[in-house]
Amino acid sequence: MNFGAIIIGDEILSGKRQDKHLNRVIETLRMRGLQLAWAHYLGDDVDLITDTLRRTLAGSDAVLSFGGIGATPDDHTRQCAARAAGVELRLHPQAEAEIRGRFVNDSLGATPQRLAMGEFPAGSDIIPNPYNRIPGFSQGRHHFFPGFPEMAWPMLEWVLDTHYAELFAPGSITESSILVRGAGESQLISLMNDCLAHYRRVKVFSLPRIDPNDRHIELGVRGVPDEVNAAIAALKEGVSALGFRWSDPAQPSL
Repeated sequence: MNFGAIIIGDEILSGKRQDKHLNRVIETLRMRGLQLAWAHYLGDDVDLITDTLRRTLAGSDAVLSFGGIGATPDDHTRQCAARAAGVELRLHPQAEAEIRGRFVNDSLGATPQRLAMGEFPAGSDIIPNPYNRIPGFSQGRHHFFPGFPEMAWPMLEWVLDTHYAELFAPGSITESSILVRGAGESQLISLMNDCLAHYRRVKVFSLPRIDPNDRHIELGVRGVPDEVNAAIAALKEGVSALGFRWSDPAQPSL
């Protein structure tokens, strides 16, 4: 199963706030032996959010969505998710209980505006929020979290540990790379293609650094450990055969 991420909010795209979710999702998945396959950043645009969710709901990926599930006028995610699925928004009874419990000692109580945060697409399940009891929701394999990291990240871990534990394989994905000096990427393409042809369970990556004081290419592989070890050995041998210097990261070049 692939995992995708959707991060919603004009404040991210305008630069008013810096996104912190993407790196956290990658690391949270990595610790469980999982990988992020794709990510989208979306502004607070109803049609764009709806169209994106309509497309992803029709697929088989697990989708982790952050932002826009509040009740202010710029929060559209709940409504867009309902439109994309062709269902109505309904006050979820468990969400209602959580919200009422959250504000039981508040002088205003559970106002209609506060209860609106528990209106989710019909058929959804709630995602508990340990920070303030205002839940998120799951719509099939789509999971919707608030934009606040202190709320969203514990909820993300709960979703993964509750719904996807059978997929966990810590240590099943590893990475290894070398720093190649004196070569251009085009001179390494045949070597990379040969590596992919021989080691089918790894991906090859090439990351040039163009700093004039330290020009090099980080050449590496990512995948299952046994093939990563064999593939990086083949890359080292191939780079040397081409006459280029290479080093392990933080090691002097050979």
